[in-house]
Amino acid sequence: MSVLPYRGAWCVRLAGVVLLSAVLALAPQAGQGAPIRRGPVQARSVILLDLDTVTVLYEQDADRKVPPASLTKILSMYVVFDRLRAGGLSLKDKVRVSRAAATTGGSRMGLRAGEKLSLEKLLYGMAVASGNDASCAVAEHVAGSQASFVKMMNAKAQKLGMSRSVFATVNGLPARGQVTTARDMLHLARNYIAMYPDALRYHSTRSITHHGRTSVNRNPLLGTYQGADGLKTGWTTASGYNIITTARRGKTRLLAVLLGAGDSHVRKREIQRLMDAGFAVRAGKAASVAAALGVSPKKTVASRK
Repeated sequence: MSVLPYRGAWCVRLAGVVLLSAVLALAPQAGQGAPIRRGPVQARSVILLDLDTVTVLYEQDADRKVPPASLTKILSMYVVFDRLRAGGLSLKDKVRVSRAAATTGGSRMGLRAGEKLSLEKLLYGMAVASGNDASCAVAEHVAGSQASFVKMMNAKAQKLGMSRSVFATVNGLPARGQVTTARDMLHLARNYIAMYPDALRYHSTRSITHHGRTSVNRNPLLGTYQGADGLKTGWTTASGYNIITTARRGKTRLLAVLLGAGDSHVRKREIQRLMDAGFAVRAGKAASVAAALGVSPKKTVASRK
């Protein structure tokens, strides 16, 4: 009887043991955890603000132009809240969904042409499901058409000082010339929270259900990061993975914008690392966010805005 099959199997087992031993030797020991990455934030553009003192704690290429993707919906909701405050609109308004809205692609709430639902539920659809269909339905209800609503959005952006931003769609779906910057998005989010703090209830909601379809909020910090209660994520091929996030711990509320991460895992890791550094500074555990991140001072700018 040949011994070659047995010998081959023995060699394979031995090789497997050697390989496993090498992997275990290189892996962190139990209880140590994975090492924390240090260095600049891995994204195209970032900025971090202490909302209470209105101090920019860290920025990295914050004026670089990047497509906003679904972060656009924050501006859209801002315009709606302005109209609600001015009168003539109500959260109880019944909005009829057009065929154009119902057939909008990308991320969806799952609307059907001809159905009617409250403006408030559509706002949840925009914030939680990142519903492009919900954004279109709301825009048509508020302004009569999506094109008219886009004009309102750009007027609002200019009023807020978002001088480097141009919006061409109501929901952030790709369009030629549609761009923003981390600094402009910071202006937007800061004013939005200041004017409509109750809006965070939409952005902190974890899931919604419509027609039996449950949509989960894509903000990776909700429920996993202490104090996180907003705001929005976004993605397109051109923009990469974007996020605006805010969290409060004690008397400190931080607001951060990250544009153009390589994937959703990098986005989560890097925005959390940035927020951790900010809270470390405010707790007196680090001299600066740059120091906490392990970034050379020449690569960051700290200032008051």
